[in-house]
Amino acid sequence: MQLQVQLEEHSYPIYIEHHALDRIKNYLDPNRKYAIVTDDGLPKKWVDKLQAQLPNAFVICFPHGEANKNLETYQTVMKKLIEHHMSRSDALIALGGGVVGDLGGFVASTYMRGIDFYNIPTTVLSQVDSSVGGKVAVDFDTYKNIIGAFYQPKAVIIDPETLTTLDPRQISNGLVEALKMGLILDERLVQEFEKDTLDLDTIIAASIDLKRQIVQDDEKEQGKRAILNFGHTIGHALESRYFDVPYYHGECVGMGMLFFLNDPALKHRVEAILEKLNIPSIPDYDPEEILSYVKHDKKGKSETINIIEVPEAGSWQMKTITYPEIRQILQGGIHEK
Repeated sequence: MQLQVQLEEHSYPIYIEHHALDRIKNYLDPNRKYAIVTDDGLPKKWVDKLQAQLPNAFVICFPHGEANKNLETYQTVMKKLIEHHMSRSDALIALGGGVVGDLGGFVASTYMRGIDFYNIPTTVLSQVDSSVGGKVAVDFDTYKNIIGAFYQPKAVIIDPETLTTLDPRQISNGLVEALKMGLILDERLVQEFEKDTLDLDTIIAASIDLKRQIVQDDEKEQGKRAILNFGHTIGHALESRYFDVPYYHGECVGMGMLFFLNDPALKHRVEAILEKLNIPSIPDYDPEEILSYVKHDKKGKSETINIIEVPEAGSWQMKTITYPEIRQILQGGIHEK
């Protein structure tokens, strides 16, 4: 399957094909020089498979985990590019999950003021969401994605075979972002999660197609693209506060969505899906502590923040609320309406 992200200046294809990594020459020029940026959480078989087909490629590997998506790792990767004499005509391949895509893309956006990069996502989370849209960033201190840019890849290559080496928790973590997409845009995708057996191929294709359409309408999040932040306002705050647990990103987004589902019946449906996916329950939290993280959200203003509510599956509404109102929501918990 091939989809196309149609943008004014930086359109690009999305390829979704089983065993795409076995046929990488169908998507990339094998004679070009590449830096393959990955982390040590990715099974070596996927790195070897890619490198064996690209004779002018070298690998830069950093420790896995959100804690390493920082300026120190960014600097380490930059030094490697310089040591290998990468030029503006060369390219970077981000091979891995969302952390690799975010950091690798940010490196590509700033090395020599920007070189080509290709995103090859290998986790459910990155395949259903983060690989498309050009949001690249690193974290700073405990604040997620606070340093970053919009920088589109030249292509996204999704090989669902890479999911065969993931553990169940990682799969569930990524599926929450697909569920989010269905809740705001298409109830049929929500219904996929209520079937006895989850069809990953269908969920990946449907989710990334919805993401593609949103990015086309609003490349740099000046309007409608902000709806993709559903669940993230409180979710990011929980992720930052409980970084030492650690919770995965999708797990926190799942928790965060529950605060902004207006229909009790829909909330019960979503809670059942999250339980089916083994997403952890919301921890006991101090509302003031979580509020302090919300106030540092990059989408917030001095006195207010935009939040996304879902009145019914497949629909959304954006509201601007004050921080005292966020405090009330946090104090009330997920079952007060």
